[in-house]
Amino acid sequence: MHSEIFLLIALTASAQAQVLTAQYDNQRTGANIHETVLTPRNVGSKKFGRLFVFPVDGDVYAQPLYVPNLEIAGKGAHNVIFVSTEHDSVYAFDAAGRAAEPLWQTSFINPAAGIITVSERAARCSLITPEYGITATPVIDVESRTMYVLVRTSERGRDGEERFYQRLHALDIATGKEKPGSPVLIRATAATSTFFGLIPQQVTFHALIENPRAALLLSRGQVYIAWGSACDAGPYHGWLLSYDARTLKQSGVFNASPDSEESGFWQSDAGLAADGDGAVYAVTGNGKFDAAAGGRDYGDSVLKLGFRNGAFGLRDYFTPYNQEALNRSDVDLGSSGAVLLPDQPGPHPHLLVTAGKQGVVYLIDRDRMGGFHEGSDSHAVQTLKLGTGAFGAPAYWNGHLYYANRMDALRDLSVEGGKLALAGRGAIQYSHPGAIPVVSAHGGKDGIVWILYGKGPSNRDGHADSDGILQAYDAADISRLLFTEEIGPSLRFTMATVAGGRVYIGARRAVYVYGLR
Repeated sequence: MHSEIFLLIALTASAQAQVLTAQYDNQRTGANIHETVLTPRNVGSKKFGRLFVFPVDGDVYAQPLYVPNLEIAGKGAHNVIFVSTEHDSVYAFDAAGRAAEPLWQTSFINPAAGIITVSERAARCSLITPEYGITATPVIDVESRTMYVLVRTSERGRDGEERFYQRLHALDIATGKEKPGSPVLIRATAATSTFFGLIPQQVTFHALIENPRAALLLSRGQVYIAWGSACDAGPYHGWLLSYDARTLKQSGVFNASPDSEESGFWQSDAGLAADGDGAVYAVTGNGKFDAAAGGRDYGDSVLKLGFRNGAFGLRDYFTPYNQEALNRSDVDLGSSGAVLLPDQPGPHPHLLVTAGKQGVVYLIDRDRMGGFHEGSDSHAVQTLKLGTGAFGAPAYWNGHLYYANRMDALRDLSVEGGKLALAGRGAIQYSHPGAIPVVSAHGGKDGIVWILYGKGPSNRDGHADSDGILQAYDAADISRLLFTEEIGPSLRFTMATVAGGRVYIGARRAVYVYGLR
């Protein structure tokens, strides 16, 4: 029986979908619909459990990525899982764990030369501890065999002065080596208000203060990266930059708060989204909002951006009517990213959903986002209150959205006729900050909702009090818990990667791997 299971995994692994970006696709649905090995039947049996652990040199916030049947230089073809750490390393492992050592490892630090990660002391924030290195999930272009990785470093020159840098690296996924032209230093400026109308002013990207958490996006030959803050240590801004994927030349700069501060993009590590027309969707956190009065600051807003006539800029936006109250009470809209839904019938065929710390789910028309309306959210297609806060993103599969918000249970919302309705509820209430669900399924059947959450409330440093817990629910009936197990020290905002019959979970200095024993 066991040999039959391993044969099934071996035969189907090469047919599994690649996981090249956070949440499985650019629409950020959080669903792998090409999983043919794991089903509610076998995950709910004693056959499913922990298989092995990949030890790594730092904490793993970035979602592991997966490429099947990749030819590794000098080592043959492997199904490969890619892991990025806060210790500034990228690993390529054989996804089946046939060897404990990596197929390759690339480190971006050199302590002997004074190049190390950024300490939590320097960042003035212990939400990530003890070091800041690679946080945002990288993205892979499988055609060119390139992984794009954003790396933070602290470097001391001959004068002994500590300086901070962020660089975009392009790695060959077969070797881990830098591609030509890589890396590029992150630099940006944006025009701001003039001094007494006479002197042009600029705001400049600050490599230490600006904290990247939202996952990278690759769309139409452009790599998009966004920044927010670390513990609101300022002065920071919401920066969104684009780079040509082939040349790494910077192609666009957008600042969400050029005439004030804040309005960062963080999204609890969920990715920037993109539609089929190349428009990019991002959600800002707390900050001043004055766009409705002719200003250029977009706190607590859903932004639609893109290129027009070669220039990158804002196309449309949605801002809740109570933005000023959200900002005043530190109830960011931008604690979640946007999820783009498949085309819907009715007057609003192109919809997105997002939700913030207030726990309100906003269903928004991507074609007419509505801007800002005084006194109500009538410019949203629909609003719905769930729990006391949403962090990260829901998962979408087969006409259903799955949320696991703070102080709420897992929720199943049906999407019918362009509207949301409650279709199911789990039994377990999640503490802060809830969880980010993902789904595995074989097309429209055998759906499983995977949840990773902290057993207790968060500590002062933002980490879970206790071990994390991995859960699996039947997506067709989320009152049915298939599997639950403590996994070890957990991290906030981590998302499971389900691929090739296995579940990969980033954690403290390790990746835990589950599957059929």
